[in-house]
Amino acid sequence: MTLIRLTNIFPRIWVIRFTGFLAWIAYFIFKDARDITLSNLKTVYAGEKTDEEVRALAAKVFEMIGKNAGDIIRGLNINDLEQLKKIVRIEGEEHLKQAMAKGKGVIAVTGHLGAFEFVGSFLGLAGYSPLIIGTALKDERLNRMLIEQRISRGAEAIERGKETIKLVKALKSGRLLAILIDQDTRVKSRFVNFLGRPAATPIGGTMMAQRTGAAVVPIYITMQPDHTQLLRIYPEVVLQATSDEEVDLIENTQRISDTTAHAILENPEQWVWMHERWKTRPGEEIR
Repeated sequence: MTLIRLTNIFPRIWVIRFTGFLAWIAYFIFKDARDITLSNLKTVYAGEKTDEEVRALAAKVFEMIGKNAGDIIRGLNINDLEQLKKIVRIEGEEHLKQAMAKGKGVIAVTGHLGAFEFVGSFLGLAGYSPLIIGTALKDERLNRMLIEQRISRGAEAIERGKETIKLVKALKSGRLLAILIDQDTRVKSRFVNFLGRPAATPIGGTMMAQRTGAAVVPIYITMQPDHTQLLRIYPEVVLQATSDEEVDLIENTQRISDTTAHAILENPEQWVWMHERWKTRPGEEIR
């Protein structure tokens, strides 16, 4: 709480520049995270970027993660939509409203891109009453603070892999779920292409969409060159529906995952490249 108060004493631009600088320094200190970042970037951008360009991008990744983290910390005191809109510009909300109007529920898909915590903040403060699905943090105190913060903004926190029946019922009643599917986690997964490589990708959101008819709407946020945040809501993902549920599951997971990949390639410096996204090998995924 002291850190939150301190970040609000100083102008926002000072805070995000300072946290960005600290994270840039971290690039040179934390070898393991730096090596994973470099390895992932070299693989994805093989033939497109030189080693020097990859190293520069990797350092920028750390800096931008620091800037976005600083913005999130400073924004923890935001408690109404107008306050949020002072730093976050919203584009495409009509797509979300159209999907909600169908009455079959909405699965909002986002990723660990930019200041992604603001996606849930917007959905809660804008009155969508989202159920936010996420993995519990290892630090219990920090995890509790995050949950309390989401609740205070009109959201409900659901731990990934739990309360599936509750989530399905929520969709059938027309509610909104928010979920991230861009990391390699120990949940039910299928392999789909992600940034040019096969990656074990969570299928929970896809399964619920197929079973309930809920709309899938991608939402991503990125910091702009002028340090404003831009939250973009994209058109509903068109899902395939055939007589083969497994084929549909893989194809639809691919379509949903493609939205994240596209957002990352547009803003590569703002994704968490130090995550071991391609760690799971075929045959090791949970089915």
